[in-house]
Amino acid sequence: MLELYDQIEEAAAAIKKHWKETPVAGIILGTGLGNLAEQIESPVAIDYEEIPHFQNSTAVGHRGRLVCGRLQGVPIVAMEGRFHQYEGYPLKHITLPVRVMKALGANTLLVTHAVGGMNPHYKPGDIMIIDDQINLMGDNPLVGVNDDRLGPRFPDMSAPYTPELIDLGLEIARRENFVAHRGVMVAVTGPNLETRAEYRFLRLIGADVVGMSTVPEVIVAVHSGMRTFGLSVVTDMCLPDSLKPAVVEEIIAVANGAEPKLRALLLGVLAHEAERS
Repeated sequence: MLELYDQIEEAAAAIKKHWKETPVAGIILGTGLGNLAEQIESPVAIDYEEIPHFQNSTAVGHRGRLVCGRLQGVPIVAMEGRFHQYEGYPLKHITLPVRVMKALGANTLLVTHAVGGMNPHYKPGDIMIIDDQINLMGDNPLVGVNDDRLGPRFPDMSAPYTPELIDLGLEIARRENFVAHRGVMVAVTGPNLETRAEYRFLRLIGADVVGMSTVPEVIVAVHSGMRTFGLSVVTDMCLPDSLKPAVVEEIIAVANGAEPKLRALLLGVLAHEAERS
């Protein structure tokens, strides 16, 4: 981890050449959720390949650029597409953008992703506000010699998602009159989807949804001292006794359809964080 500090500084310096503001928050937009980036005011878009030490996103539905600007007047930086372990990237590279967001001045991370729903009370198109997480990716982005400039050796994970923001998200959903669940997500490596037996196991250990991202970024956000708010968009149901083959195009379409609810939650939390800053 000792090489990360200089890499973070180089990446942040390159971004500052294009955009001079200090962001209130960093946002990570997952599969099929990139449309929110089109609403950023006065956008400055930087392709990942132009930012030192950023990787290239090869995932379907991920455009692969950092968009800097304002959402409803609040300065933010947004990843339009993320990196995944299944693309072959080490977790410390996958999570580098979160550390860069922190270096730019962001104190809050808002993260979104598409997931499979295992809780039978959920349905495609639902939003789940992440209350807690399970790491089954077989790795951790904090492995290695700790750099105290970036965070503590043993960060506490008793509340990886900021309780105040969870409550705020639930209140926004009630006010906007749509369902927002509160639950646990489990992250696996992928890229294959799970077997029926694996879905049963994941449900048994307490997960409501399953995905292939987010957990590493949130671990690093906590390590960096950032507040966190996570949203899972349920794009397909993973019920082992009635399992159907997943279709990527349908998953992306469902994620796109959930965008109004996602936007309401993100903008509401973002406004709250702007008032705190």
